[in-house]
Amino acid sequence: MKVVAFNGSPYNDRVVAKGISAMAEVLAKEGIEVEVVHVGNKSIHGCMDCWKCRELKHCVITNDPVNESLEKILAADGVILGSPVYYGGIAGTFKCFLDRIFFPGLDMQYKVGASVIALRRTGGIATFHQVNNYFNLAQMIITPGIYWNVIHGMNQEEVLQDEEGMRVMEIQARNMAWLLKTLEAGKKNIPLPNPMQRVRTNFIH
Repeated sequence: MKVVAFNGSPYNDRVVAKGISAMAEVLAKEGIEVEVVHVGNKSIHGCMDCWKCRELKHCVITNDPVNESLEKILAADGVILGSPVYYGGIAGTFKCFLDRIFFPGLDMQYKVGASVIALRRTGGIATFHQVNNYFNLAQMIITPGIYWNVIHGMNQEEVLQDEEGMRVMEIQARNMAWLLKTLEAGKKNIPLPNPMQRVRTNFIH
């Protein structure tokens, strides 16, 4: 089994990276491969709402890591999304990335999702919920935890002082490993639900 983790921070050596690596260590002990992809330092255009991705099954913008990352997600069993908190929400570059990753509506159903939210002080819960919106609307299964998946610090030395936050990451990783293995075993005996056609409405009559 394989998990792909996306670091949405501009830095590959700070708090988001530490949270992802803490989870990756636990997952590796459970025999699950983790690939880390750093996207927060890339130039990533926002979604243009052209809807072409629904037809082409990939984004029409091809000069950034979005389409390559889509392929990695489709080949993986689980996804970790790691973001710092900017003004109480997902970091801007990472938000552009996630909008374009999830809007094509490709088959991510029943993959396992987990999050790493890193911040100095406040805004983590709102960002945690924003990340979970992507998982939920893609019909992915959100990994359960004992608390919001938030860790505090300005660097990797400081985050180690957040003992509760680091333990939350460890428990989340253990839960993710169990969930991945449970789903793999269950698929052999219980078929996945048949997909249903989505109905779209609006509030203008």
